[in-house]
Amino acid sequence: MPLENSYLLPAAADMHVHLRNAPGPISQLVTPTIRQAGVDCVFVMPNLAPRPVVTVAEAQEYQRHLQALDPEVTYLMSLYLHSSITPDEIRAAKKAGIAGVKAYPKGATTNSEWGVVSFEPFYEVLATMEEEGIVLNLHGEVPSNPADGVTVMNAEARFLPVLHDLVERFPRLKIVLEHCTSADAVEAVRSVGDQVVGTITAHHLSLLVDDWSANVNNYCKPSAKSPRDRQALLNAVVHSNGKFFLGTDSAPHDISAKKGKGNTAAGVFTQPYALGYVLTALEEGIIRGDIPDAAISSSKLAGFFSHYGRRFYGVPESKHKVLLTRNGQTIAESFKGEGAEIVPFRAGEKTWSVEWQ
Repeated sequence: MPLENSYLLPAAADMHVHLRNAPGPISQLVTPTIRQAGVDCVFVMPNLAPRPVVTVAEAQEYQRHLQALDPEVTYLMSLYLHSSITPDEIRAAKKAGIAGVKAYPKGATTNSEWGVVSFEPFYEVLATMEEEGIVLNLHGEVPSNPADGVTVMNAEARFLPVLHDLVERFPRLKIVLEHCTSADAVEAVRSVGDQVVGTITAHHLSLLVDDWSANVNNYCKPSAKSPRDRQALLNAVVHSNGKFFLGTDSAPHDISAKKGKGNTAAGVFTQPYALGYVLTALEEGIIRGDIPDAAISSSKLAGFFSHYGRRFYGVPESKHKVLLTRNGQTIAESFKGEGAEIVPFRAGEKTWSVEWQ
């Protein structure tokens, strides 16, 4: 088989997760699944509803709720880039240990209605982030606009000039281009300095446009794209050299939001099986010829899963290891709790088991 039957690796860091409102039925259901995947550090997204996380006090309160659900996980908190945020709030965020500020283009994805139309009004805030060493986390899409020829298939590519402009204006600002989905995004991240990195999800390493257009549980934003794009992502994982690391963008939605009437909620739930999904995608990529057999090693997996993300955010290495074993468990058909039911990616399939060491 292209991969080994087991890997002993450092506990992973998932640098892009959605845990939803806490307290709340979805957060109560999904937060305990973080360690199930072999992860003990997560970067938490701030796009809550009906109000995003825009102050240090709100981020700290959110963190306390999450710690009550599982105190063995390190929760890196973020703010939502919003018109109310000032340079003073950024300085306070630095003192409070908040790791980043997430920028959502207005109307591009879930709970982005408070997002950015132009970065120009935020230049002073961004300059302060650059000074303080706080990360700018970019949802790298422009909103779909048929009049301008923008759809989910090219929304990421259309955003990349904005990334390059920000890098030119703020050359020391640490930036994460979140959930890269295209060959163009991979190239953009590689073309600039070490202060810019990209996260890659578990599901985008296997999905194509046909997979989500036929299955609501595979629908997300940014959307999965072409075979060429998927191949670029797989190669970014195995040739990362610190420029790319795991950020699952695990996005839980109640089953009613995925299969109900009206617009389908964008998001793929991968949290409980994140590392196994990546290993399966890499093996499938080898079988297709997208990446060579020799590209996979324990050191490369450890870098992508754990070392690179922690290093970028200045987080200590984990003291724990996890043993991943081929086909050691079956993905649940759904996760049910009081007031919520969530269908995971690849429900019912075999995946890698996780045993903490």
